[in-house]
Amino acid sequence: EGQLVESGGGLVQTGGSLRLSCATSGFILDDYAIGWFRQAPGKEREGVGCIERRNGNIYYKDSAKGRFTISSDNGKTTVYLQMNSLKPEDTAVYYCAAVYPIYVCSDYGPLEYTYWGQGTQVTVSP
Repeated sequence: EGQLVESGGGLVQTGGSLRLSCATSGFILDDYAIGWFRQAPGKEREGVGCIERRNGNIYYKDSAKGRFTISSDNGKTTVYLQMNSLKPEDTAVYYCAAVYPIYVCSDYGPLEYTYWGQGTQVTVSP
């Protein structure tokens, strides 16, 4: 059974930065794609981006391009989401999730991901 644990959330001012971590276990990370998602109060869960460890491909949603960076350490089991130039509208619970990708990970919606973390709160103050 795969497990993911997010950490690194917190309160930051507009323009600040945070780095979220997603520690994985119970599955071979190199065979999976890891997606980052977020969910603000009253809104649907939306994708931020994803990384395919087997080929290093990384994809970002428009809201994250230019400000967020997804990375992972080769040989390790943690994936990161570096968030810069944060805005109040980035306030949400952030989740990482894992899917065994048959096609590019950016084509998968939240319901198609197999394993999920518990989420970490990110709050950006004005």
